[in-house]
Amino acid sequence: MRLLLAAALVAVAALAAGCGTEGLPTEGNATRGKEVFTSAEGQCGACHELADAGTKGQVGPNLDEAFAGSREQGFKENTIAAVVLDQIYYPTEGSGMPAKLVEGEDADAVASYVAEVAGDPEAMKAAAKPPPSKGGKPDGKAIFASAGCATCHTLAAAGATGTIGPNLDEAKPSIDHAIERITQGKGVMPSFKGQLTAAEIRAVAEFVSNSSR
Repeated sequence: MRLLLAAALVAVAALAAGCGTEGLPTEGNATRGKEVFTSAEGQCGACHELADAGTKGQVGPNLDEAFAGSREQGFKENTIAAVVLDQIYYPTEGSGMPAKLVEGEDADAVASYVAEVAGDPEAMKAAAKPPPSKGGKPDGKAIFASAGCATCHTLAAAGATGTIGPNLDEAKPSIDHAIERITQGKGVMPSFKGQLTAAEIRAVAEFVSNSSR
């Protein structure tokens, strides 16, 4: 998060000077921006947490936390959008974020969408609510969706078509293997220990394993 906040300050300063950034985005379509942000092509949700998008990525900064302070301080949306756009085209060195994952109108749309919703208190409050359960038992399918698994994985039973992580229909993990991966993480997949309870992790693992058989 510090990298993004530092980049934000640099970008704002550069905007004031009229150099060093991609500049203010054109009026992007925020609705389209949300579609791109959560898509497998855009890949934004796989790395970033954003309450309004329902994404839980842990690889990059939490965008709600990154921009909540700026929003409270009265930064205009077009300024936040410019910072986001700058990071899309020119990511902070060492952040691990590839440049130009999206470009043109899609980049403008993502920037406008993030600027509109990042740090929104109501969206953050709604996202903090636990997923619905059935009969007191955690609902693995609902948790799969709310935890952002669909952004990275393909699983027909969940309507998920993500391509960043393994295709779960093909991998057909056992329940124990799924529990281990969800709990410990591996590679770009974060650990969900601490984010999900043991019962929720088991529910997701059972849903994934049983659905891919």
